[in-house]
Amino acid sequence: MRKLTVLLCGILLGAAVAAAQDRDTIAGIPVNYDEMKVGDYRVGLPDPLTFNNGKPVKNARQWKKRRAEIVKLFEENQFGKWPARKPALRYDVEQDLGFDGTARRKQITLYFSELKDGPRVDVLLYLPANATGPVPILLNLSFMQNNINVSDPGVHPGRRWDPKTRTVSEVPSVPGTRGFGMDAIIKKYLREGFGFATLCYTDITPDFNDDDELGLRGLYHEKGSPRASDDWGSISAWAFGVSRLVDYFEKDPDVDAKRIALTGCSRLGKTTLWTGAREPRIAVVMPSCSGEGGAAMSRRLFGETVAHLTEPTRFPYQFCPKYAYWGDKMQLMPMDAHLLVSLIAPRPLLLQTGTTDNWSDPKGEWISLVEARKVYQLLGKDVPASDVFPAAEQPIYHTLGYVMHEGGHGVLPQDWDYYLEFMKRYL
Repeated sequence: MRKLTVLLCGILLGAAVAAAQDRDTIAGIPVNYDEMKVGDYRVGLPDPLTFNNGKPVKNARQWKKRRAEIVKLFEENQFGKWPARKPALRYDVEQDLGFDGTARRKQITLYFSELKDGPRVDVLLYLPANATGPVPILLNLSFMQNNINVSDPGVHPGRRWDPKTRTVSEVPSVPGTRGFGMDAIIKKYLREGFGFATLCYTDITPDFNDDDELGLRGLYHEKGSPRASDDWGSISAWAFGVSRLVDYFEKDPDVDAKRIALTGCSRLGKTTLWTGAREPRIAVVMPSCSGEGGAAMSRRLFGETVAHLTEPTRFPYQFCPKYAYWGDKMQLMPMDAHLLVSLIAPRPLLLQTGTTDNWSDPKGEWISLVEARKVYQLLGKDVPASDVFPAAEQPIYHTLGYVMHEGGHGVLPQDWDYYLEFMKRYL
């Protein structure tokens, strides 16, 4: 069970990431793992506390205006814009007991349209059995369907997209394949008074090329029409779907919607960051191994780069089309990861990564934190005082926090403990 837990979030990605870290090129694009070749990331680096017109940001009121500028930069150049119109939400809720009666269980189906067979997301929510009022929760963005994530009988079968047929099929609960270590983790959170919610991200919109007419994105895309330069990619669609789930949580009397923490790993770490940037109702943001396109500084040119992400056979669909333009011009980008990190301020943010996850550049994530500190300080929050890259398994629990496990790409068992401690401090 422990070995399965180690690869909880990276179970579908771990082999590919490990292979990538041993190669000199990916998709024909060179990969650098030499610190002597990263160059000076400060060249052309935009200042989070300087307006586009060059004037300085001097106080919290001015930061709100600067923040809006930064959000627009990421909308136009990386993630794309959210739709101005929210979908007509409907939801079904099934309530019973879970884990042999030791927890209250809700299975929520959130529909993004009027159609029962239209885009929807299944959310599995566990609550402490002895809770007498609304509780804070951790929302986990998962690569696994709910009935695969836990071994709790009665969890509804999940769904899986087939990129060849572009159709969805049911994922049955096959004995011997269920439960990737989440049972014990969830129970630990429940004992500490937290609720735990999980969902499979592809319920919101699928994760393959040319998917803009499917899932949630399909509700807003005119069939056959080309994508605009700032048209949203899958990451923005996943984030938009999570934001709509927060709409539901605000109506659920068992959830303290002002105390929601969010986590996800790899591409879902990027999604976690962008959701936190766009959705102020997320109280605590904890991205795991978000790397390039997430918390890692692009200008470092270490591990994965914008060019790798947007190479046509890889993940261009996860971003807006304009992002590919910066693939060979990263020193000229009007934004970088430290600006994305700054958008979470003043809310608590814990960056989690791994010592050997060179493809995701753990040091690049630390540098982004260092460069974003000034925003948190302006807003009166505590930040790491030192610029020195921290050692593994030495969590920094400031409002702007960082922790690096000894290991690679994914969420290890101790990371769930780090998340829990961070939540206990700030929720």
